[in-house]
Amino acid sequence: MLSRKGIIPEEYVLTRLAEDPTEPRYHARERRARFVAKNGNCNVAHKNIREQGRFLQDVFTTLVDLKWHHTLLIFTMSFLCSWLLFAMAWWLIAFAHGDLDHSTRTEVGENDAAFIPCVTSIHSFASAFLFSIEVQVTIGFGGRMVTEECPLAVLVLIVQNIVGLMVNAIMLGCIFMKTAQAHRRAETLIFSKHAVIAMRHGRLCFMLRVGDLRKSMIISATIRMQVVRKTTSPEGEVVPLHQVDIPMENGVGGNSIFLVAPLIIYHVIDANSPLYDLAPSDLHHHQDLEVIVILEGVVETTGITTQARTSYLADEILWGQRFVPIVAEEDGRYSVDYSKFGNTVKVPTPTCTARQLEEDRTLLDSLPLTSPKGPLRKRSVASVKPKAKPKFSISLDALS
Repeated sequence: MLSRKGIIPEEYVLTRLAEDPTEPRYHARERRARFVAKNGNCNVAHKNIREQGRFLQDVFTTLVDLKWHHTLLIFTMSFLCSWLLFAMAWWLIAFAHGDLDHSTRTEVGENDAAFIPCVTSIHSFASAFLFSIEVQVTIGFGGRMVTEECPLAVLVLIVQNIVGLMVNAIMLGCIFMKTAQAHRRAETLIFSKHAVIAMRHGRLCFMLRVGDLRKSMIISATIRMQVVRKTTSPEGEVVPLHQVDIPMENGVGGNSIFLVAPLIIYHVIDANSPLYDLAPSDLHHHQDLEVIVILEGVVETTGITTQARTSYLADEILWGQRFVPIVAEEDGRYSVDYSKFGNTVKVPTPTCTARQLEEDRTLLDSLPLTSPKGPLRKRSVASVKPKAKPKFSISLDALS
């Protein structure tokens, strides 16, 4: 029961009441490493990159790719460093012009009305730091201001305003792009947990289900699939990740789909398919097979191109099953039940490869013509009250 609810994996459920205490209770099974994870992340580690300077040539993309705590740290340090740098410049200007000495003399009672400072009310480095913040973020409390006495101070004021605008533009743009990244929209594009292989239109087909949880559509949505496996060329070259595109059946032509409701995407396993020699006995976790599914499109609300990815290993492909229908017409519109999005039902399917089925079509004769019926979704229609029977009857003898 716990395994059906997903609390305990099925491979860890005990199937015997008594076990040998000397044997290990759980056995970690070896499984092929995924090239693309179920959530779409690529399982690739880049090591021994010698030319690290290439990342600095595209600083903006590097900042966007960083994790959030690193981005926020750089965001804070960029402002603090610029404020401290120009605070040092304002303090040096005030020190060279004698503004600090004049402030000291004014505090002890000496008054020199003819003295004009470069920046008013600069007494120490702390006051210079506060003035630097006021200049860069344009607060302007009014207690400190630049006078026309020092042209260098005017030049520093101009430079700090330009640098402040550049820092604001870069960091705010980085934060905006990080919050509006395309993969955020892909979180609501879902794929079925398992893929299935069953008969459709008299041919074996590889099928999966894809859906969009949002009401806003994905414009120009396209989907494609690839098979990734380890191969060896006739010359003996080993290709660890050989990628082969597999075509899909689409009535409108191409790979475009109209993803307004969940769709079942299928690939006909024919002589040109890399799954042509796949048999039910090959669908285990030791099989070197991975099917990658890539969905691309333009987000309707933002106009940003997004991409959602997933993959299916051999043991995640169910032979002889198909997806249950989840779209039904209710009250004049179509309703989608996402609670049954990944549910499948067994159907009669030949337990042979597509090649064997193509060579011997008599294997289909042993299959029943109709598949077992699954649970049907009922339409909710307005209840029609039966006509009330009359409480009295008129006999023909009374009329005569």
